[in-house]
Amino acid sequence: MNVNFNNRDPVYLQVVRYFKEKIAIGELVPGEEILSRRELANRIKINPNTAQRAYKEMEEQGLIHTERNHPSKITNDEKILGKVREELLVEAVETFVTSVKSINVPVDELLNLVRTKYTNSNDNKGD
Repeated sequence: MNVNFNNRDPVYLQVVRYFKEKIAIGELVPGEEILSRRELANRIKINPNTAQRAYKEMEEQGLIHTERNHPSKITNDEKILGKVREELLVEAVETFVTSVKSINVPVDELLNLVRTKYTNSNDNKGD
């Protein structure tokens, strides 16, 4: 488990994002048990209260559910799971657009560059 923390966002939200990313790429699947809060805190070296807050946030968003005296599990709700990927994609695009808009690059040029970079980065994954 490798979480790269930044100094901008609260740690608990970065933990939530980590779980969302793992769900979006299929590394965490519906119904899968996840680490206990204490195990997570020990594994990624965060305060147990921070882990608790992250799990509480994920429960409120419907990403996980916890039954009394049982490990937390990834939700089986396909509607919620479907939104996770879309949410991450929209967030990434908004960040990207905000960062390049000030340069006044024509949209067609920008799309071509994105297409080229995206295609080339996929080709190099196995290298």
